[in-house]
Amino acid sequence: MCTVALEQLRVICGDFGIEPGTVDVDEAAASDPGLRAEYGDRLPVVLLDGREHSYFDVDETRLRADLRR
Repeated sequence: MCTVALEQLRVICGDFGIEPGTVDVDEAAASDPGLRAEYGDRLPVVLLDGREHSYFDVDETRLRADLRR
């Protein structure tokens, strides 16, 4: 699911000249176990400006609208 979401994000963000970043929660949890507690059961999670935007599926319509702002 993460791979599919990343491909969707690359297309959507590419239309806005943005490269999406990624965090591997399993790897990052080694130094920040709170990440797994926060996001581990809802992956993939899309964050926009550090805030949760969507999870499981990319909400393309909403994301495009928010990126226009």
